Amino acid sequence: MLNNKPNWPILALMVCLTACKILPTKSADGGNAPVFNPDKTVEEIWAAKVVPYLQQKAGPFPEVHTLATTDAAAAGAKYGNPNKQANAPWTFAVRLEGKIVAANTQSRAATVDIDVDGDGKADARVQIGPAVRGTALRDSLDFIQFNDFTNQIDFAQFGKAFNSYADKTVLSKLPREALEGRSAKVLGAYTLGSGQDLPLVTPAEAEIGSKP
Repeated sequence: MLNNKPNWPILALMVCLTACKILPTKSADGGNAPVFNPDKTVEEIWAAKVVPYLQQKAGPFPEVHTLATTDAAAAGAKYGNPNKQANAPWTFAVRLEGKIVAANTQSRAATVDIDVDGDGKADARVQIGPAVRGTALRDSLDFIQFNDFTNQIDFAQFGKAFNSYADKTVLSKLPREALEGRSAKVLGAYTLGSGQDLPLVTPAEAEIGSKP
């Protein structure tokens, strides 16, 4: 090694990826004012932590949703974040595969409805952006806790940053035309009792098949 000075940026990144404690950085001018960059933090942990976590934690949507509607705490312990705040709703990681039976692409908060069990009726609604509602991706992760943040504003911005990154890297690449009848495959998360007619799934990975 040419010098003995520690490489602070690399060490900071290693701490984030292992312990994932979300701490504010110092301001660019060297002052003491904390500066939190949620978009950069999400980008740094997405491939290393977020997607592997969801791949390991997620269960098949029918299995997860059946358990969630009968014993939300058991479903949360198995498929979600058991360390969530006591007053927060349960959020679950899911794998979802089926056929698109309806699509709403006129709104910026575009969605597709997926028939998972083959009965011709929608079982879940999947967000395809560009506007993405809720904070399901953030809230499904057991290594992200509210107490790791300086304040509630940073925590809220971090939730939005997950949605923005998912849209930029995944959702913006999906087709928008003639979606009904196509197959869909999604890895993502949804929050129980989100006020939607159907469970609203936010993808971290998504594929839409070719036109039938």
